[in-house]
Amino acid sequence: MSYSMVKVPAGGEKIRIQNGALQVPDQPILPYIEGDGTGRDIWRASERVFDAAVEKAYGGKRKIHWMEVYAGEKAFDNSGSWLPDETIEAFQEFLVGIKGPLTTPIGGGIRSLNVALRKALDLYVCLRPVQYLDGVPSPVKRPEDVDMVIFRENTEDIYTGAEFEYGTKENTAFIAMLKEKFPEQYAKFRFPNTSGISIKPVSKEGTERLVRSAIRWALDNGRKGVSLVHKGNIMKFTEGAFRNWGYELATREFRNEIVTERETWILGNREANPGLSIEENARMIDPGFEMMAPDKQQEILNEVKEALELWDTHGDGKWKSKLRIKDTIADIVFQQTITRAKEFDVLATMNLNGDYLSDALAAQIGGMGIAPGANINYETGAAIFEATHGTAPKYADKDQVNPGSVILSGEMMFRYLGWHEAADLIIRGMRGAVKAKTVTYDFHRLMEGATKLKCSEFGDAIIQHMDD
Repeated sequence: MSYSMVKVPAGGEKIRIQNGALQVPDQPILPYIEGDGTGRDIWRASERVFDAAVEKAYGGKRKIHWMEVYAGEKAFDNSGSWLPDETIEAFQEFLVGIKGPLTTPIGGGIRSLNVALRKALDLYVCLRPVQYLDGVPSPVKRPEDVDMVIFRENTEDIYTGAEFEYGTKENTAFIAMLKEKFPEQYAKFRFPNTSGISIKPVSKEGTERLVRSAIRWALDNGRKGVSLVHKGNIMKFTEGAFRNWGYELATREFRNEIVTERETWILGNREANPGLSIEENARMIDPGFEMMAPDKQQEILNEVKEALELWDTHGDGKWKSKLRIKDTIADIVFQQTITRAKEFDVLATMNLNGDYLSDALAAQIGGMGIAPGANINYETGAAIFEATHGTAPKYADKDQVNPGSVILSGEMMFRYLGWHEAADLIIRGMRGAVKAKTVTYDFHRLMEGATKLKCSEFGDAIIQHMDD
């Protein structure tokens, strides 16, 4: 394609996808968005780290050809658009890229550039690994227990932007329609005539592709379990459906590779007592069985029968080596990921729950400054790796901030490309710099005996410790 602002490097090649697998040349062209505010300092440090890791890992055999594309303030200044069409077209053509933090435009139009990019490219997975680096200051007692990966659905939930502002004619019309067509739902509104309205869509297709990606990733990476996070006890037809569809997808498409948590109880009961009847087993997994209505009792009995039919492939302890699928209520997960962090591995969430949870977990391992992230469509191969923090404009161009979020997002990017050696060097360099207590101001103020480095100097320290 031809571009007006973007300059395509002459020497590199495109990444492609073939039969569901990325085809990565030795000299790929990778689009990047520098970012607003502190993004300029962060990108300069990060690019040096990435290039050093590739050079050290492959000795010149591989090289990144960086291609700047534009979004945010820089794009607006150059073109009058916060998100030019050619930026989206470039990511579509070259598939994999990386970006710094972007500002949110004030006023009408795009509510969030990040959300707009995800929707335009249908990047339905927000991938957020959360793992503690030894020596990083943390507010919790055992941050070393934190090693989780969040698969957050990226295109649905309240982020769709289907809202009706109080006082507008659209709001008034929607309330009137609700009152006329759906009086039972209208009656649930405490103050219907003074309410802003937001619609929360959660689809079967959106749920299934998110959960499918989480399970495949967990299996490919030797993880132990996937937790479906939801508030289905209250929102039964959206969040409850997410839970139900997730289980249905798991047992339909990955039956031999997975086991549900309740199935482990049923199979474990049978292993402990081979003579246990189906009804006795049902009472053990549901202590309230006797008080249930007959139809509900029958559901539990059928559940036990179906689990026991798995005996040949899952019984006699074989289930212990399977990927375990369970679910947890959204509010409880915030408590338990602090008090029982080791019990969580991969978490599959809807959009809003994942937004809250990924930021809360980042606090346990040192904050957003070193929290990496990615937005991925596993069918098309398109992926944008990104800083998960804001632009922090008061620190812009002062060479002070921690570039760790973008650098670790680049580490994720290299693994996605299959360049694991370069990714390993970035992790080694980051661990070494932190262990030596050569850090930026955000960590320096929390660490005794630390040396405060500039943003650029921290990048240099990471490169130096790649050789440790």
